[in-house]
Amino acid sequence: MAEIRKVIIDAGHGGQEPGAVYNGRREKDDTLQLALDLGNALERRGIQVVYTRVSDVYQSPYEKAVMGNHSDADFFVSIHRNAMPTPGTASGIESLVYANSGAAGMLGRNIDRELAGVGWTDLGVKERPGLVVLKNTTMPAVLVEAGFIDNERDNAFFDANLAATADAIADGILRTYEELASQTAKNGEEPGFYMVQTGIYRQRPNAEAELAELKSLGFPAFLVAKDGMFYVRAGAFRELENAVRMERRLRELGFGTVIVRS
Repeated sequence: MAEIRKVIIDAGHGGQEPGAVYNGRREKDDTLQLALDLGNALERRGIQVVYTRVSDVYQSPYEKAVMGNHSDADFFVSIHRNAMPTPGTASGIESLVYANSGAAGMLGRNIDRELAGVGWTDLGVKERPGLVVLKNTTMPAVLVEAGFIDNERDNAFFDANLAATADAIADGILRTYEELASQTAKNGEEPGFYMVQTGIYRQRPNAEAELAELKSLGFPAFLVAKDGMFYVRAGAFRELENAVRMERRLRELGFGTVIVRS
């Protein structure tokens, strides 16, 4: 079984809140269209998808954050479109994060890099710690501004490259999964990680048997050899909340666990 991966996608605005409006074009419509295409792109890459909305309904940012926190998703990705006080004065994409560091910063940079490859102007990753969907979500979160709705060229590019834009965001998410997995394998003993430990063994074959079982169930497990002992661990996380979620999943399957910090 492949490693379980899940993303929650938020189509910005909705219902009585149209978002930015320009010449009759409404942000809430564009975000929903891109969010659904992104979901399809992620599913083609083997990533499970949850949505905050799939129709023209309104939820407050607080409700969306709660939905994200209850989804058991790895990432929260909110889709928006940008606007300026003076129409037509800006162009391009950017990703907003609570803090430009850790997994969220990595996710924003990877998404922006892939979107630039499609042809969007990359305005960079920017910190917005006051945004509820970035501040109140427990998983790494990013808000993607997919071009300026008050710029006719951005709108034309958005319409002509909708599928490519969705694929680029999906590739950025996939790249982040791969980079975090690589970090986990290399940095499991570096300071500042919370690790979910399932076993300690004196004999390496016993440890490797449990490691193989965890991997067959889709967990990002790895082995640490230290002081003549072999430690089996399923994930290394910067955020304690993510380690707790992993521990809960393992315990539901009958594994004895303990969270250790490096």
